Amino acid sequence: MSFSFTKANLERIEVLKNRYPSTQALSLPCLWMAQYQEGYITLDAIDVISETIDVPAMEIYRVATFYTMFHLEATQKKRVLVCKTLSCKLCGSEGILEHLKGHDVLVEHVECLGSCGTAPVMQIDDVNYENLTPEKVDTILEALR
Repeated sequence: MSFSFTKANLERIEVLKNRYPSTQALSLPCLWMAQYQEGYITLDAIDVISETIDVPAMEIYRVATFYTMFHLEATQKKRVLVCKTLSCKLCGSEGILEHLKGHDVLVEHVECLGSCGTAPVMQIDDVNYENLTPEKVDTILEALR
């Protein structure tokens, strides 16, 4: 296996083992750690998580593929998540999606990003950008280059 958790992440996992009633509850925190550590989640990382918390690899894979925030492939493009729920749709997320087609980014249309009062919203690197307009999107993407 080419993946291994950093010493700091292994220490975090040990602390979390005492916090949760079962090791299966560590699936999400371990997936987050692997993704932050490597940028995405490899099959090797899934195997290591499985061994570390004693949960079948298929269960870890099932969790990783269920949630849109986990990525199983590396990409050179910036990931831009755009909310597709009703509040964002009513406030113009379709126009934001259309506008993003002109940019060199990987756009993912996802469920609620938890910012309905400031719709439309997109998320890049776990940061929400709210009250979007096409002009604001351009400014944000330019600043992130």
